[in-house]
Amino acid sequence: MTLTTLPRQSLGFFPTPLVELPRLSRALAGPPIFMKRDDLSGLALGGNKTRKLEFILGEALVQGADCVITAGAAQSNHCRQTAAAAAQLGLECHLVLGGEQPAEITGNLLLDELFGAQCRWAGEHRKGEDIPQLATQLKATGKKPFLVP
Repeated sequence: MTLTTLPRQSLGFFPTPLVELPRLSRALAGPPIFMKRDDLSGLALGGNKTRKLEFILGEALVQGADCVITAGAAQSNHCRQTAAAAAQLGLECHLVLGGEQPAEITGNLLLDELFGAQCRWAGEHRKGEDIPQLATQLKATGKKPFLVP
């Protein structure tokens, strides 16, 4: 299977631009330096994770998933991007977050909730250890979860 034959779901505006940084190039007395502006990808404040999610969620749709599950820290950029992509595609998003729910919801966590993600707090389990149990629970209710690494 090649990159062009993998399932893919468009999620962003690509290619993102390259911007020359002439002052940095001069300060370092080096060749021209450029910055890739993935913050302009168009999905949830941008980020390089949009590219991988196009393929991961493309596969989820091919498999008939109706929800996705992933894990991370409370302020995870990966979780934010996954929640936004799922919302864009009409998929439920379940986030397994390490630690305890904070008293104040801010930053990426606030965006996760605005995107409709269902957040579950995993305490000391900070590496997705609770994902299999959640997947089993969702399947028992008739859902078709897809695990996003």
